This record gives sequence, structure tokens and C-alpha cells, in this order.
Amino acid sequence: MPRIFAAAVLMLASTAFAQPKNATVDTVEIHANTPGATYNRHLFGQFAEHLGHGIYGGLWVGEDSKIPNVQGYRKDVIDALREIRVPEIRWPGGCFADEYYWREGIGPRSKRPVKVNTNWGGVTEDNSFGTNEFMNFTELVGADAYVSGNVGSAPPKDLQEWVEYITSPTNSTVAQERRANGRDKPWKLAMVGIGNELWGCGGNMLPEYAADVTRRYSTFIRAPEGQHIMKVASGANSDDYHWTDVMMKKAASAFDAIGVHYYTIPYEWKHKGAATGFDEDQWARTLVKTEKMDELLTKHSAIMDKYDPKKRVALLVDEWGTWYDVEPGTNPGFLYQQNTLRDAVVASLNFNIFARHADRVRGANIAQMVNVLQAMLLTKGDKMVRTPTYWAFDMYKDYQDGTVLPVDVTAGWYKKNEWTLKAVSASAVRGKDGVIHLGMTNVDPNHAQRISIKLDGEQAHEIHGRILTAARMDAHNTFDDPDHIRPVSYDGAHLSGGTLSATLPAKSIVMLDIK
Repeated sequence: MPRIFAAAVLMLASTAFAQPKNATVDTVEIHANTPGATYNRHLFGQFAEHLGHGIYGGLWVGEDSKIPNVQGYRKDVIDALREIRVPEIRWPGGCFADEYYWREGIGPRSKRPVKVNTNWGGVTEDNSFGTNEFMNFTELVGADAYVSGNVGSAPPKDLQEWVEYITSPTNSTVAQERRANGRDKPWKLAMVGIGNELWGCGGNMLPEYAADVTRRYSTFIRAPEGQHIMKVASGANSDDYHWTDVMMKKAASAFDAIGVHYYTIPYEWKHKGAATGFDEDQWARTLVKTEKMDELLTKHSAIMDKYDPKKRVALLVDEWGTWYDVEPGTNPGFLYQQNTLRDAVVASLNFNIFARHADRVRGANIAQMVNVLQAMLLTKGDKMVRTPTYWAFDMYKDYQDGTVLPVDVTAGWYKKNEWTLKAVSASAVRGKDGVIHLGMTNVDPNHAQRISIKLDGEQAHEIHGRILTAARMDAHNTFDDPDHIRPVSYDGAHLSGGTLSATLPAKSIVMLDIK
């Protein structure tokens, strides 16, 4: 970190942590003596679709590229994803999956067919990144593989043989084809999506028909002996609760999980709003619309409980994130947008919401990993930027497979025009390291919040923290200034006589590690 930048951040932090006389006093109570469900590591899953520069130039540059790479994969991207312990990656879409024929992406790259990506930008797709490239990439990152099968335009045999190609240890013709393409040992395939958005680009199906299709295709997803592949049904578009009801009623026995897709869009599809340069009204409306995730998960889970009271079937938020108007001057089909402190706050709010539903919600995939929508990373030539959202994932990464500790938040309200939400959001887990990790977000862009933290059944002896904040609501990193916003050490929490208190600066995310 440059010395000038570091000094500026520390000056901001020192000022922010001072106890302001007019700050609201809130309470965060952690019930450490009544542990809840596991915060499944797959809630930090990623999504990589053949869209814009999400794959080509984003994570794949080819072995002959001058950009530092490992077997054709960008080394900087691999290293960055490893640092946040990416647990799982969904591929190849998205809508692209519904027109994807996996055989077009195997074998010698020079002989793979070239097609047009009719969903995203009308550009040519040379299929140089296919099944072998994706599965090898997940191994390099240390992530589980989640492939979305083509149910919209391919027969069941296509999906059956794709799974066999990836997983079979036998000497079948399909497994031998994999070996001929350079991979002797089968890969581990964790999850298979039975189509993508069957209600839309996946075939415009009615739920009753989609349930029958799901039952049919599920039959032919066959894992090798001794292995299990999670079968994921195409779930609802946002608040289409009828879809979830029909799928659970008619086809729940055919899948292990069902998805739901929800994007935070400040305005509407034709005019979503800008990623930067926004005012406080746009800040507030975006965060309020993000909070709708809690309502969606509550209602979809209640429907699932009717048919699956033991919660065998997981609910996966396998597409989520902010969606704005594309950056001016970029291809509108590439969905490239800048990423600001606001997006990091959106991510933290969702992480806290997921904690409240961890018994049923056991996986999520942010859209998307590199260069598309709410990305972790932005690339340009040989340069790479970690976005504020990346840093939110980094701050929360110790939640992975921790035990959720119920949290009660008593806080005031943040209001701007017609938009209102609680000023403080929080969640906590006891990590696998035994440490209590408490994530707190102050959504108010103008006022600090003073917090009294209560620990039921636990005594705090030591506390450490990090904070992500900035002077501007739309603070973001650029290729010229890649470290403009990133977490720094936080000294705004105090432990005195067993009493824990903290000050959350305006528009900040704070992660406390309590021992």
C-alpha cells in the first residue's frame, strides 16, 4: 500500500472512530449460547458465464499470452480468488447455458466450432474455453464445480453424457474420450443445474411443464458409485412463489436444491441507474431493494416447508447482485459496470440476510465473478483490480462453514425520501477457528452509530477488527488507483470490564473477531 494512501486511510479511520456526541446508540446482542445452523461455505459461491469479458480476458487468456498465466488462466485472477477461498463456481450460464452444447467445447481448440453468442452481444464464441478448461480452473482455484445443464434446447442424453464425461472412472467410450482429450482421472462434479431459468430464456415454460421436464432430466444425471452430485432445479424469478410451490409439490423428490434469482435494480429494467455518480436517494433505494432478499427467502422457504419440513432440499440463491446501466462506451451486451462502496454494502447486507436463513439457504452465486455485473475483479490487459465487493467477500470469508449465532439488533432507522431501513445490519458466526466473527454494517451515509455489544453465554477477552469505508458513497477502485478503497485495521471497538462497545462510521462495514 503506498505510504500516502495508507496515511490518508488511517487519518480517515482515526476521525471516524472518534465517539461523536450525536451518534445513535444501538444494541447488538449475540446469542452465543444458542447456536444455529451452519453458514454453508457455498453461500460465497461465484458465477462465470460466457458473457462479455467474464471468461475471455477475464480469467482465460491462453497459454501464449504475454499476460502472466498458469496454463492459460490469469495468474492474478487465480491468486485473488484463492485469497477469498472461493468455494464453488457456476458455469457456463445463465442464459448461455440454455444454448450450450458441451461437445462443441472439447477436443483440439483449433477444431472446435465457432458460433454466435446470441444472448450477449452477438459476438463470436470460439469455444476455446470448454469443459476441460473449466474443470481444470476449479481445481486450480480450489473450488467445487457447478455446471448448468442445457435443458432448454438439448435432449436428456446430452446432459447424461456430459456428466459421464466429467465423472466416469470407467472405460466407457465417453470416459475414454475424456482421456483422449488429456484428462485421465475424472474430475469431481459437486453440482448440476437442471436447466437455467426455465421460466424465461431456458424455454419459457409454465411451472407444471417445468416440473415434468425436471423429473425427466434428473433421471439421467447419474453419479459414479460412492459419489453424490447435488441436483439443482431451476427456481423462481424473484417473487414468483407459485413456481416454487408447483416445483416442490410435483418434483421435489427429483432434486436436492432449487434456485431463486434476484437482482438489486435501483429503478427498472429499461433504466436501472448508474453504477457511479449517484446521489443519496439512489443509495437508499438500492439498499432498500436489496433488503427485499429477506422477504423472498422467508416466503420461498415457507412454501418449501409445506412439502419438505425436514429441510432436505436446499434453497440456493444462484444468481444475485446489483445490476446497473452499463458503463458508457461499453458494449451493452457485455454488462460491464463499475463497483463501489455501495456494492460492498449490498454484499454485506446479503451475507447478514443469508445468516438468518442458513437452515434452508445453503448456497448462493453472485453475478458475476470477473468483469460482469457485481464483479469481484475487473481486468484490462495485464492489469487487475479488486473491487469493493471483493473486499466484502474477503472480510466475511471466515463465516464459511461456521455456526450461525443468532443476533438481535436494536437500532434506529435510516430514512431518505420514501426509502427506510434499519441503520444497522449484523450477523455472527462461531468460525471453524473457534473465534466469534461479528459482521456489522452501518447503512447511513451521514451518521455514525454507537453500538453496545452483548454476548450471551460468552466472555470476550480479545478483539480485533477490520473496516471498509470511504469518504464518498461511490468510492471505487480503478486501474490507475487500484487501492483507493480496501479494508484497514479497525480500532473503534473497546472492551472494558467485560463490556464491548464499538462505533460504526457512516457507510461502513466492520468485521470484529472476538476471542
